[in-house]
Amino acid sequence: MKNPEAQQDVSVSQRIRVMFYVMKPSETSFQTLEEVPDYVRKATPFFISLMLLELVVGWIRKGKPPGGLDDALTSMSAGIVSQLPRLFYRSIELTSYVYIWENYRLISLPWDSPWTWYLTFLGVDFGYYWFHRMAHEVNIMWAGHQTHHSSEGYNLSTALRQSVLQIYTSWIFYSPLALFIPPSVYAVHLQFNLLYQFWIHTEVIDNLGPLELILNTPSHHRVHHGRNRYCIDKNFAGTLIIWDRIFGTFEAENEKVVYGLTHPINTFEPFKVQFHHLVNIWTTFWATPGFFNKFSVIFKGPGWGPGKPRLGLIEEIPEVEGKEVPFTSSASQLLKIYVLVQFTLILAFYEETFADKAVLSQVSLLLRVCFIILTLTSIGFLLDQRPKAAVLETLRCLVFLGLCRAGHLKPCFSSLSFALEIFFSICIAFWGVRSVKQLVSDPWR
Repeated sequence: MKNPEAQQDVSVSQRIRVMFYVMKPSETSFQTLEEVPDYVRKATPFFISLMLLELVVGWIRKGKPPGGLDDALTSMSAGIVSQLPRLFYRSIELTSYVYIWENYRLISLPWDSPWTWYLTFLGVDFGYYWFHRMAHEVNIMWAGHQTHHSSEGYNLSTALRQSVLQIYTSWIFYSPLALFIPPSVYAVHLQFNLLYQFWIHTEVIDNLGPLELILNTPSHHRVHHGRNRYCIDKNFAGTLIIWDRIFGTFEAENEKVVYGLTHPINTFEPFKVQFHHLVNIWTTFWATPGFFNKFSVIFKGPGWGPGKPRLGLIEEIPEVEGKEVPFTSSASQLLKIYVLVQFTLILAFYEETFADKAVLSQVSLLLRVCFIILTLTSIGFLLDQRPKAAVLETLRCLVFLGLCRAGHLKPCFSSLSFALEIFFSICIAFWGVRSVKQLVSDPWR
């Protein structure tokens, strides 16, 4: 049996290659689930590096950055929110898989066989195709997946705009693999399939020639993110585009793609980004007469209505002209800089929390998670220019100082503690004055 601690060492070369699924079975085969490295977390520095590289290349080629700061921060905020449950328990995708493996497996394929590795690669990718397709065709599943499509931009930060709800249905489509594929092999490919999909969220790469026939590429995935009528419910692939070609859901990129939801949500608030479609389902469910119609609201397509086909009518999808302007924040440049500083700080606390979760108490973990959510919500309020944004930001800064004094929240470098306390005290004074002025001028807002 291999040493679990040794398996946590992932070389720089592997961290780069894992982003493109260019890994060999011999270097990524593990006997137990505990030995499998957390490739996703170890790839975090490369997420940032590639986003910065895309920013530079996009600026050189088009004279402007690929997407706005407000949209990028919202996408990264969604990514953070989607990962927070992992601080308390193992992903349901792994928990359910291990349960089926331990209780119902039919055979046990060898964990160290290259054939098992390649079979799992195909099995996970095939399962992802059907999960992804159903996430577009079943309304209650779309309530989770729509988060990923809510950005009206398309760049590497869009890949991080993930749903906190999605994993509660995706595990179903991988479950059959647990009848014969060891959990350790499955856990590797589950991460690789996710990591591969990061780099295809870009407009910097145009066409990859013959690779377009087999692989999911930026060109194919741009179509998937489009709200043009020709883009709707197309190109569900994870790594291999062959599934779309086989099952008739492939569409090549032709006319200019306009990104986002067919009915844009026009907000940067994280809770609305995550849950707004659940509210829509709830409202539609009660407004729709008849038991079977109510059942259909939940389990048929997002565009379904009484008398319509299962997936709705393509004619009801709003036409795009190619001149659509993405929703942007009306906040000043100075406020955006402030928001960026606060996001950078919370990102550092987020990374530190995951690094130290084994030594933190459950109370500290819970308080940190609440503070992270509070911060991301406040950032969304500030970008949306919500009436109570100043009040919420004042409260958030007060909570930060309280958590620091109680020892639940400490900066990565203790020498920064005093400087951060001064900074947040200034923020409290500034936003407190803004709050008072706003309440005095309009107490009912």
